[in-house]
Amino acid sequence: MTQHHRTPAHVSLALLVLFLLVAGCTPSSKSQLLRTSFLPPAPPPAAEPDILLTTPPAMDKMYANVQPNPVISLAAPPRLNETERRILQAQEHFDAGRVAYHEGRIEEARREFNRAVDILLATPDNTADRARVERRLEQLIDDVYRYDVNGMGSGEDWDKVVYDKSPLDGGILEMTFPVDPRLKSKVKEEIQATVSQLPLEENDSVLSYIHFFTSEKGRKVLTAGLRRAGRYKPLVQRILTEEGVPQELIFLAQAESGFLPRAVSNKQAAGMWQFVSWRGKEYGLNQSSFHDERLDPEKATRAAARHLRDLYTQFGDWYLAMAAYNCGPGCVDRAVQRTGYADFWTLRDMGALPRETTNYVPLILAMTIMAKNPKDYQLDDFDPEPALEYETLKLDAPTSLTLLADAAERPISELRELNHALLRATAPAGYEVHMPKGKAAPVMTALQSIPANRRATWRFHHVGAGETLATIAKRYRTTPSSIADVNPSSADSPTAGEFLIIPASYSEDATAVSKTHAKGRTVASHRNSRISRAGTSHAPTKSNKAAYHRNATLKGASLRRIASSR
Repeated sequence: MTQHHRTPAHVSLALLVLFLLVAGCTPSSKSQLLRTSFLPPAPPPAAEPDILLTTPPAMDKMYANVQPNPVISLAAPPRLNETERRILQAQEHFDAGRVAYHEGRIEEARREFNRAVDILLATPDNTADRARVERRLEQLIDDVYRYDVNGMGSGEDWDKVVYDKSPLDGGILEMTFPVDPRLKSKVKEEIQATVSQLPLEENDSVLSYIHFFTSEKGRKVLTAGLRRAGRYKPLVQRILTEEGVPQELIFLAQAESGFLPRAVSNKQAAGMWQFVSWRGKEYGLNQSSFHDERLDPEKATRAAARHLRDLYTQFGDWYLAMAAYNCGPGCVDRAVQRTGYADFWTLRDMGALPRETTNYVPLILAMTIMAKNPKDYQLDDFDPEPALEYETLKLDAPTSLTLLADAAERPISELRELNHALLRATAPAGYEVHMPKGKAAPVMTALQSIPANRRATWRFHHVGAGETLATIAKRYRTTPSSIADVNPSSADSPTAGEFLIIPASYSEDATAVSKTHAKGRTVASHRNSRISRAGTSHAPTKSNKAAYHRNATLKGASLRRIASSR
């Protein structure tokens, strides 16, 4: 009979198993280990309110679960390099500022946002993967700007609608560019090696635009559009596939608008695909004083794909279809009837089409060839903007976008970026509003706590530490008794972390659409923001965002000079 001797390894293994059983290391606890402080929490389960004017239980701690969760680990955490450490620290401060912002602690929010930016600005030049730090800084400034654009808590301040200038209004289709002979063989080889649903062609007109886009000015135009394309590329690709048209037609949108959803031309075409009013209505893009669906990237892309498919059906050629998209099917049809040729290049050589149209197709082909061969044109050295992700919520009553931002725990500017087609602060009943991904269900639950006829004016407020009904009432220009009337459980004193309904009222006058033209761009005056970075007042316009970037760059340069002098 052989005896089995327990070795130290056996004992250790047995003790470990016993420890795990006692500690309850279940699959659910394992999943908890994977959570980090900067991942968004799962939305709270929806709950139907029993009394319309009583805060539903599901909303009591709506923002409480945004607080950073401790990371539990049985093993030593991986060692972070300098780049990763700074990015992580900046994210932690940004998350803390976001929580403070939504709890009404505006000063603390500003401090945390500034700390987040400062950490990345102070990164030494010789840090490994510094380009990654700079990309994160760019994104972080954009994220902070979304909060700062509202005056850091002045949620009812609204910019008026601002339209962007269409890139084609810059006269690019009227210009003539030289042809670089060295490009001929290179482009021909690229076309032969490129898979494309849209026929590609190498000729002098295409080569001239490739030459332009390789120049300093042309490269800026091209890369700006390609960078913005990242936001809409998955959406556009999906719709083009569903409608059965070539994927390469996405570059038609880049030519028309540079992927600016509110681009407007001097011919009053609007949106990412530049529909004039009557053509948009023909393809289901409705327009009213409250909204303009030509500015909705998803709906406009669907309409454009169907229009292009119809044009291809009419002419049997994608080049003629693109030409007809630019100058109209009647114009192309008359050129074909007059000359007897149904070939774009022949019509171009004969001067049968408008000059702008004869350059429109080569321009799109040039962008397509270059984008499909990014390394050949140094187009692989920038990061496209992250794709937009959203859900759609159909409203059953007129609803303020500010109220939706309160309920979604998002800055109102973010909701405006998701709802370019909305021209007013209040979305009408029946409107399909886009909400950040994962927010549609909790927002709908929150809305049920407010009477339908009050959703255009009332607000939600997350109580911060030390706040009273009096201070909250002052902020929203109402009275403590009014707040107490619709929040019976908080009639005596609100509790930090509590979610209150605010019977506010404000005018929509500040959101009226402005169409004052200046240098070809539709602009509007902006209301002054009360609070900004470093306590300086400014108007929350695009120029302020640029100023924020400039300040960040200057500050970073100063810090680098200090670091290098040590």
